Amino acid sequence: QVQLVESGGGLVQAGGSLRLSCAASGRTFSSGVMGWFRQAPGKEREFVAAIGWGDTTRYVDSVKGRFTISRDNAKNTAYLQMNSLKPEDTAVYYCAARLRVRLSVISDEYDYWGQGTQVTVSS
Repeated sequence: QVQLVESGGGLVQAGGSLRLSCAASGRTFSSGVMGWFRQAPGKEREFVAAIGWGDTTRYVDSVKGRFTISRDNAKNTAYLQMNSLKPEDTAVYYCAARLRVRLSVISDEYDYWGQGTQVTVSS
């Protein structure tokens, strides 16, 4: 049984930082893609960042230069370092895993999902 478990969310002031973690169990995703999505109240789920084979990465424009996605294949864990947080970053953040090699920004192309972790940025 595959599980993705997020941690590291919380309440932070604007300009602060948080580091999200996503621990995978049940299978390895070292050759696939790990991604982060977020969903704010009343909005659709949106792509945030993804990391794939060879540590290739992709980000949504709104987080470029502020967020960094990484992975530790030995621990089967992905991370999202979030710096210079803004109130508009407030959302539930979801970890997702894709078995195929190609990076994707489309949520339907991911095979497994975590339960989500709340990130709240106060102004």
